[in-house]
Amino acid sequence: MKQKDKQTNVHSTLYYLLIAAAITTGMAGILHLRLFFTGLDRGISDIGIFFLVSGVLQLFWVIPVIRRWGRPWYYFGLGGTIVLVVIWGMTRVPNPITHGRALPINSMSIVTELFEFAFITITAIIIIISNERSKRAPEIKQDVK
Repeated sequence: MKQKDKQTNVHSTLYYLLIAAAITTGMAGILHLRLFFTGLDRGISDIGIFFLVSGVLQLFWVIPVIRRWGRPWYYFGLGGTIVLVVIWGMTRVPNPITHGRALPINSMSIVTELFEFAFITITAIIIIISNERSKRAPEIKQDVK
């Protein structure tokens, strides 16, 4: 396979991965916002504000992914989503944060976590591919000459 064909395949693969990452973080954000708005009938609470902030941030994160703002943004989004998954896991076991009781695992939380796991996986692949591309950039420039 020619070098240019390899570049095209990697470029199109990266494009589809970026779209998939944007969709997964966007869906997780929408689900977090849904949890916030569902809880509004009970009043605004710390947990509600947490869902609002995390939902807005995840929806915002669609922009850096789609616009290809670069690896620092991918790392930050990856880290933030990992923190959300860790918080979710911590709140599913009895601890002081949850006042000694575990929060329930329901279908909404499972679906939200699946989208977040998908975002983590896809973003890790994007970072690996972009690291490989940057390592090969000098080789590609030499081959063109």
